[in-house]
Amino acid sequence: MAESEHVAAPSDPAPQHGDERPGEVVIITGLAGAGRETAAHALEDLGWYVVFNIAPQLIGTLYELQASAEGLDNRFAVVVDPRSGPFFSELSDVIRELRRRDIRVRLVFLTADESTLVRRFDSVRRPHPLQGEEGVVEGIRREREMLAPYRRLADVVIDTSPLNVHQLTMKMRDAFGTRDERRLTVNMLSFGFKYGIPIEADHVSDVRFIPNPYWVPGLRPLRGTDRQVAEYVLGDANAAEFVDKYLDMITPVLRGYSIENKHFTTLAIGCTGGKHRSVAIAEHIGEQLRRRGHAVRIRHRDLGRE
Repeated sequence: MAESEHVAAPSDPAPQHGDERPGEVVIITGLAGAGRETAAHALEDLGWYVVFNIAPQLIGTLYELQASAEGLDNRFAVVVDPRSGPFFSELSDVIRELRRRDIRVRLVFLTADESTLVRRFDSVRRPHPLQGEEGVVEGIRREREMLAPYRRLADVVIDTSPLNVHQLTMKMRDAFGTRDERRLTVNMLSFGFKYGIPIEADHVSDVRFIPNPYWVPGLRPLRGTDRQVAEYVLGDANAAEFVDKYLDMITPVLRGYSIENKHFTTLAIGCTGGKHRSVAIAEHIGEQLRRRGHAVRIRHRDLGRE
């Protein structure tokens, strides 16, 4: 039977998403094969400073070094496991010492049922680190018994038996990411086809079907960020219909990207030179996506190249 997941630390309440979380240490441990490295990489992708496989006694020293480094916030995570040998048994003492120093510490324990762990070790064709001359099952059972006290001590316990790597990553993002970090960031990018299609684009749309302000003498020197150009471009019936249908089309795509743990996507809008039409359309679509709750960045790659 799979173990249930819990998140409980009544004496150390979780901050609201968006807090800076000064002085935070996350210690990741648990069973080999349960996803320790995946969980750590999820924090790394969120900008945490992550150290793998260190003796628990070094956590405080490394945390202080990281926290004092210029330009770095002090969100610090470590992965510790029985491979640190006799040092591992002192993990609970280290946690108590860190909390005594008013450092916010959370212990994350990853587990999985026996059949799932056996299947994972079989798929990678690697021995269990504690199996010795015996089989993988014996190694799993030995490790589970060794780690039992830390499972009881943990603030966050995650049973990864039913999870794939993307789902585990999402759980870590939900538990430890700020509000902005948990959201998909949409990069709206305008460009000119004559300078080439941007290689980073996930979706490319061509708005050269819209009448070109370049041929209107009063608009030619202006840019798509100027009100007169934007009104001219968006005043075209085809342009207005395109924007409406583009937003309808991209909404389920962005929702799916969030579910699939995609942190960034680039939506590219192109016209001939990247000065008028693509700029106005990218600005308008970007603003509409913001109003729908998306984190949006807008960049005009070729503006000013003419």
